[in-house]
Amino acid sequence: MANRKTRSNYLLTVDEIYRQPVGPATHPKSLYVLLLRFVKWRRERNWSETTLKTQTHHSYRFICWAGERGLYHAGDVTRPVLESYQRYLYGYRKSNGEPLTSRTQRTTLQPLQVWFSWMAKQGLILANPAADLELPRLEKRLPRTILSVEQVEDIVSLCDLTTLQGIRDRALLELLWSTGIRRGEVASLEIYSADFSRRILTIVQGKGKVDRVIPVGERALWWLERYISQVRPEVLTAPDCKALFLAMDGVAGLTASGITLAVVPYLRAAGIDKGSCHLFRHAMATQMLENGADLRWIQAMLGHRSVESTQIYTQVSIRALQAVHASTHPAEQRENPEPDAAPEPPDSP
Repeated sequence: MANRKTRSNYLLTVDEIYRQPVGPATHPKSLYVLLLRFVKWRRERNWSETTLKTQTHHSYRFICWAGERGLYHAGDVTRPVLESYQRYLYGYRKSNGEPLTSRTQRTTLQPLQVWFSWMAKQGLILANPAADLELPRLEKRLPRTILSVEQVEDIVSLCDLTTLQGIRDRALLELLWSTGIRRGEVASLEIYSADFSRRILTIVQGKGKVDRVIPVGERALWWLERYISQVRPEVLTAPDCKALFLAMDGVAGLTASGITLAVVPYLRAAGIDKGSCHLFRHAMATQMLENGADLRWIQAMLGHRSVESTQIYTQVSIRALQAVHASTHPAEQRENPEPDAAPEPPDSP
């Protein structure tokens, strides 16, 4: 498998939306025309294509929903209309019969708030109907799976080092574990992104269009050097391709989806039923925290804008809390009974 072609994605691209007009596609105040104007305005201000794709998709879905109800113009959308759409999302059921999560509902509605706010500021509508729309409250959930060091070692050991793909995948897994970078950031790495002498990795225009430089462990660098020297030249068929990790057909680099397709089989083979590349990110952060790393340094490694995003790992890293519990809880201070000894019955009243 080449691991290069992107899997079919439920999110419509901006180009697809351009090819699928809704309602009066030429009327200057139609929702469809105003959405395209908003996309153009955001592109001129250097918003990322990923953000554009996600937010435009959700806004377009609202336009389709409104069109089914005869609402084609921005002036037709009122606060009750948006609340009706919110109830529609709440009652919606997926093909498996499950409802949309509160996070998905919120993600679907937030782009509408941004879009209608823009229309109001541009004078395209008299008032913003989404100004005070109350969004669903988010549930604060911890990562479901935190890999232990032993689990990570089991996963990386599954790579078949007698094959070119096995060596490539081992270098990929080691880099994910060592640095905790996102799969999209891996996909954007180039052949010279790693500085072996300084033991650093330069990530150009990561999430939020931010560059950052992070350290890489010697072990990951060793596997990366082996991949670059032994595997990449053998696989490469397009000399002008600068991508660090190549698809096995050698034509181009691994896409974000291709990286997932490369990583997931190893996780499943190791008995990890859910999750993919992000599990290595969680593992790196949790394991470093448990070994004494300061939260601010982990924040810098992960590229979080706010330390609040990093604080989730203080909740899943409980080793220090276990030590405090063991040393302070009165039940733990008593002499432990013999494992095979039966507990004594309570005194009779």
